[in-house]
Amino acid sequence: MISPELLRRYPFFGPLNEKQRKAIAMVADEIQMKVKQVIFEECQAADALYLLIEGDIDLTYKSEEEFYPKKTKVFSVGEINPQEVFAISALIEPYEYNATATVTKDGRAIKIDAKALRELIEQDVQLGYILMHQIAKTAMERLAYTRVQLAAAWA
Repeated sequence: MISPELLRRYPFFGPLNEKQRKAIAMVADEIQMKVKQVIFEECQAADALYLLIEGDIDLTYKSEEEFYPKKTKVFSVGEINPQEVFAISALIEPYEYNATATVTKDGRAIKIDAKALRELIEQDVQLGYILMHQIAKTAMERLAYTRVQLAAAWA
């Protein structure tokens, strides 16, 4: 459990009321992260939503060629900076991470239990609406970042 006041500090949780922040705080913990630590890997069940307090996270995607010999390529697909949420797949079916998150600078994060959060959303549709609105904004920002990366790669 964390303090609801901690959530109040971050814009992602700004639209929530005190009762909603308190409910989320009850299913969240603060974690420490070290450089090179893998927080989660792509295709794993998305068991948590995270908010980065301090540090840096790289998101990567692994592609394997099917022909002999198998060749694996790892692509950078994003960076997470302080005050940003990540692992939004925790709230979007099929609830699987679509990238690997690796710590590139020591830091701290808020880890919110995904199953418990989805249960809270089932009980409070307003909470669900607000969180999905915030998730959609986050996804659109990431999409814009990806477009810039693609444009740079093709230039």
